[in-house]
Amino acid sequence: MTDETTPRVVAVNRGTEDAEGQGSGRGPQHDALEAWVGRWINEGHMIDDDGSPGVKIATSDVYEWAPGGFFLVHSAYGRIGEFDVGGTEIIGYDETSGAYRSHFFDSQGNVTVSRLVAEGDTWTYQGDTTRATVEFSDDHRVQTVLHERTDDGATYRPSMKVTLVKVG
Repeated sequence: MTDETTPRVVAVNRGTEDAEGQGSGRGPQHDALEAWVGRWINEGHMIDDDGSPGVKIATSDVYEWAPGGFFLVHSAYGRIGEFDVGGTEIIGYDETSGAYRSHFFDSQGNVTVSRLVAEGDTWTYQGDTTRATVEFSDDHRVQTVLHERTDDGATYRPSMKVTLVKVG
């Protein structure tokens, strides 16, 4: 058996190199991200400490495939109460760890890294101090999301509840 290598792009930031085989391809774990793709209107509210609805949230969210079709780029613009907010998120499947990952860069200068777990139409984000449960419904045209936060790493409390409706 011969060791057949040919020049190809293994990673864009490395250029071309001699490598075996065809390289990695898209699989069902990438196809599962298709549920997110589209333009969404996001409305909801913060959740006050007593559990009652707080200030309103309204954003416009766009999820689209990055070049190559392995990662999603999510852009969000809107308001939480009187404050302009937004951010850019990159979501993808990490072949090495066998898990989905999210990197969210917000308009306040924060970076939040989360692990995502998909179980049917439910996706759960888990970060260091936040988590969110996303329930897809209506043939993936509606997302209902409960955001939670923790200050001690153990006790979570609801922080936001939003509904995203696909408009395109």
